[in-house]
Amino acid sequence: MSTPPHSRPIADPDRIDALLDDLCSQIRKGSKDPAQIAFIGIRRRGDVLAERLARKMNIADVGSIDITLYRDDLSETGSMARVGKTNIGFSVEGREIILCDDVIMTGRSVLAAIREILDFGRPSRIHLCVLVERPEREIPLQPEFAAVRLTPGPTEKIDVRLMPQDDSDGISINTRA
Repeated sequence: MSTPPHSRPIADPDRIDALLDDLCSQIRKGSKDPAQIAFIGIRRRGDVLAERLARKMNIADVGSIDITLYRDDLSETGSMARVGKTNIGFSVEGREIILCDDVIMTGRSVLAAIREILDFGRPSRIHLCVLVERPEREIPLQPEFAAVRLTPGPTEKIDVRLMPQDDSDGISINTRA
């Protein structure tokens, strides 16, 4: 795995695996009814996170959502927006949904995801699970389950890599290009 210039590594593949184990432990402790858990991940890495957590917890119901049409900035992206596929192959009614994303920053993606999930039905509860929590919230949404809390500088960004979406697992803080 090559690191970009001005990169500060936060987690290597072994650390990522330990962080996933920690998230599973948090979910087990925070769930009211483990038999009703289903995972839904926000595409592009939240869905990978959801798959990996579900596999570790032996949970079969895993879905993924593309939030493009639910974003509050859709009018700004307009015809340039690329809509991906949403795949929820189970009923969300009465389920305890673990909504997964790789990083939460402003909260806008999470809000869009919650809107989309509610179009599929009414879960008993939606928990937010993230690999990385950043403090720059614009919407008052907080993760119940977070593996790492990072505060990069104003000229830095957080890069998350998760296999198989990426060629390796890792978290790093890098200088914005």
